[in-house]
Amino acid sequence: MSGHSHAKTILHKKQITDAKRGKIFSKLSREISIAAREKGGAPETNSALRLVIEKAKSFNMPKDNIERAIKKGTGELKGEVLESIVFEAYGPGGIAIIIEGITDNKNRTLGEIKQILNQNNGKLAGSGSVKWIFKRKGCLEIQNVNHEDKNKEGLELLAIEAGAEDIYWHNHILDVYTKPEELEKVKKNLEEKGIQTESTTLDWVAKKQIELGKKDKETCQKLFETLDENDAVQEIYSNIKR
Repeated sequence: MSGHSHAKTILHKKQITDAKRGKIFSKLSREISIAAREKGGAPETNSALRLVIEKAKSFNMPKDNIERAIKKGTGELKGEVLESIVFEAYGPGGIAIIIEGITDNKNRTLGEIKQILNQNNGKLAGSGSVKWIFKRKGCLEIQNVNHEDKNKEGLELLAIEAGAEDIYWHNHILDVYTKPEELEKVKKNLEEKGIQTESTTLDWVAKKQIELGKKDKETCQKLFETLDENDAVQEIYSNIKR
């Protein structure tokens, strides 16, 4: 099982230049504003806001930027009229894709996403035609610092004891999956065992994965990177096997 957002993977791989950092901060600001608008500006009582603030801090987003985004969401400061969007699509090799975004102009963003897909052997799908392939899960990312098999087994055991519903290794990173409502409880349990997480997110996790050939994988990667460049796109999920 693998549910990582491909946008997240791209950010890990790319060197973050000043221009790229500015784009990341802009996307995070929108995500913070939406979370604050929907359930209030107090992270103590708004778990969605708390998660995105943690993500913003992991990218060293300045505190002033975070506070300003919260105030825009709660209406204390004037900001864009934003709305959350979700597009379902098919990509190269027939993979299923979920694209999450935030935009101030849904029709414009729809046109842009459709064009990107068409140019990269993909196409938009009807609502519900793709989402059933995925399941919403909490995801905690743990780094296996020592890169040792013995340490891997220890991390797996600790994750299961902490309440993990499923686990998945990729390279030296362990993805720990939970029920959405148990995400923070499992994270706390891990911290009490001395395990720090690299990231804490709510992801769309594919129930089954598709193995692609080298050419289709390369085409998919280009598609994901082009989608990620779009200002409105926040996260990209697929059922491609990593």
